[in-house]
Amino acid sequence: MFDKLFAAQQKAEEIKKRLDTISVYGEVENGAIKITATANKAITGVAIDEEFLKGANKEELEELLLTAINKAMASAEQVSAAEMQASAQDMLGGLGGMFGQ
Repeated sequence: MFDKLFAAQQKAEEIKKRLDTISVYGEVENGAIKITATANKAITGVAIDEEFLKGANKEELEELLLTAINKAMASAEQVSAAEMQASAQDMLGGLGGMFGQ
């Protein structure tokens, strides 16, 4: 029983490490602002086109940054959920014997 729980814990750690290697993106204004993040929801990059920046005002820039960040986080959530769901199915299949199934 403990072997299967330990294996499930190890699998969860593997997923977390894998999510750190998957990049997701959020962009607005046809790529004028691009946010890069990991599937673990860590922002790893912000790119703002210089021409866009010259014409943008503070409020517009803040609003568009928030939008791009939220898009990146939504993508990260989708990837993370898909990875966790696939893993949960694998783990539940492996844990089934623990409950006499």
